[in-house]
Amino acid sequence: MNSVGNPILWGSFAVVVIIMLAFDLLLQGRKGAQTMTMKSAAMWSLVWIGLSLLFNFGFWWYLNGEFGREVADAKATMFLTGYLLEKALAVDNVFVWLILFSYFSIPANLQRRVLVYGVLGAIVLRTGMIFAGSWLVGQFSWILYVFGAFLLFTGIKMALAKDDDGEVGEKPMIRWLRSKMRMTDDLQGEKFFVRRNGILFATPLLLVLIMVELSDVIFAVDSIPAIFAVTTDPFIVLTSNLFAILGLRAMYFLLAGVAERFSMLKYGLAVILIFIGIKMLLLDVFHIPVGISLGVIASILIITLLINTWVNRRNDRKNKAQS
Repeated sequence: MNSVGNPILWGSFAVVVIIMLAFDLLLQGRKGAQTMTMKSAAMWSLVWIGLSLLFNFGFWWYLNGEFGREVADAKATMFLTGYLLEKALAVDNVFVWLILFSYFSIPANLQRRVLVYGVLGAIVLRTGMIFAGSWLVGQFSWILYVFGAFLLFTGIKMALAKDDDGEVGEKPMIRWLRSKMRMTDDLQGEKFFVRRNGILFATPLLLVLIMVELSDVIFAVDSIPAIFAVTTDPFIVLTSNLFAILGLRAMYFLLAGVAERFSMLKYGLAVILIFIGIKMLLLDVFHIPVGISLGVIASILIITLLINTWVNRRNDRKNKAQS
């Protein structure tokens, strides 16, 4: 499959990712480190976004020198669109993590290790799925229509789905895992396994990690087909995906205290998935430029946030009047 990726670009990307991982997961996530405050999480979220934009500028600068302004503008816009799309879809994943940590009563100081493995697992998983998806698209171009139909169905289902008030512990997967593993009743610090009388037991922290990794799989199934509507270039697909994932830990702590105030987000994400699905289904009928797609996705997110703000203010006034 045609790609702008060459040894220089792939090498530069690998170096940047290794440095960012070393800093985020090793320095900030070292054992015994305190959890992020909301202020710190907001600052680091801005840092990761800034680094992603800086990488995109370097990407544009290199392409401008090698292939000219037109190619550079087009490819950099694809990266930015893919990054924004993946970042928005990642928020839903973070909300699932919040629900899991809350249900299993995982204290903030023990969430660090699960989040570290969760981010690393997501990077490995998505890298494999992206290369597999790129190969499939290269071999069978009609699979883009399958992706489009799937995203359209997923978006409609998300918009119409009612909030699931059922207990997390009653989910079939959790019940099955509990039935197959010897598990302690209580957490054992950051340990995933402990030995008692020579017998190996899993801890609830391992169960949470498994569910976090499974959630990565579920959300990757939605997000990876979506970005192929923006571009089929493996380099742009992978870089925009991984840059969106690298800031997930900071995003988690940023949203941890205000998750309940984003009740309208799922509807905005549903509209985005429906738009992307329709775009893919119309590939041979009407081509929507990447710049237009970027504007549509950004507009949907902005409108969703404005509606959410209005809903929150209305609810705050109602609660204040009742108190």
